Amino acid sequence: MKRVFIALLSFAGFSLAHHGVASLGAVGLEGPGAPLESSSSATLPEGSWLLYTKLDSVRWRKYSFSDFPDQKDRSDFWMLGIGYGLRSWLSLYVFAPYNVKKELRDGGERSFTSRGFADPSIMAVLGFKYDGGLRLIPRRESLEDMMDWHFTLYGGVSLPTGDANRKGYMGEFAPDMASGFGKPTITAGFTATKQMVNLPELTFVFDASYLKFFEHRYNTGDRYRFGDEFRANTALVYRVFRSQEKSLRLDLLTELNYLHLQKDRENGISVEDSGGDVVYGVFGGRLYYRRASLGAGVKLPLWKDLNQQSQQQGAEGKEKYRLIITLSLIF
Repeated sequence: MKRVFIALLSFAGFSLAHHGVASLGAVGLEGPGAPLESSSSATLPEGSWLLYTKLDSVRWRKYSFSDFPDQKDRSDFWMLGIGYGLRSWLSLYVFAPYNVKKELRDGGERSFTSRGFADPSIMAVLGFKYDGGLRLIPRRESLEDMMDWHFTLYGGVSLPTGDANRKGYMGEFAPDMASGFGKPTITAGFTATKQMVNLPELTFVFDASYLKFFEHRYNTGDRYRFGDEFRANTALVYRVFRSQEKSLRLDLLTELNYLHLQKDRENGISVEDSGGDVVYGVFGGRLYYRRASLGAGVKLPLWKDLNQQSQQQGAEGKEKYRLIITLSLIF
């Protein structure tokens, strides 16, 4: 993924880490279920706060060290967030990513790890529903009202406070190992969510987003721009257990996540061994207890068409798996 979170490419023998988009979590025993990677159409109740953390832990598929002396080993992308329901139809969020990226060097004899806080981001979510016409999310909704189509428009920008000029293993230019992009990045997205009327345990979610990056001139004099990202996600969430008395609920979920990565550009020239298309599958569940929600799942690449697949070790689509864990609390 890229930018507030993660993905990778290969460039001049090094894989470039990209970071994805924050998926907005949900908490509550009532209403539609929330997936793990896709953003649902849930908005925060007016006057409520949300604390959120997410771990995307990646294990990269490795190959012969004679072909790839330097390879990505693992990446842990942490996300800390806080949200506030300014209105029932307008939620505001601040996210702070913390990244740990480890690579194996010199045929696996040495290792190099880069870690630190990356660029934080500010996001706003505008929620509306269709109920005989489009209208903003009201302050209160009955369980029946929650089965209407719900939508959100969301957008945000990152603040380039991370260390974009962090050097690699031998002090080389390594934008993939940096903790910042040097320039703000812009995110815009749309979600649609529907809880089935005839089968209220089942919720459908659709989420599409675009992430725009800008060229940054590094201290070395090099100019680099990460490729823009387009994502289209779908999810099905099924409530398998609920106990009102114990304030306990369990959902199972599955997702399909499509990711298109444009090629990166270095000094105005496209980086050929970067970018491509990937389809991921996510399988997991979410446990709700009182005002807290714990989600966990595994994300696997099901299909990929990378621009130079044999050279993109450590790029998105070349994972063994991604382990995803989220924890959120509303108050």
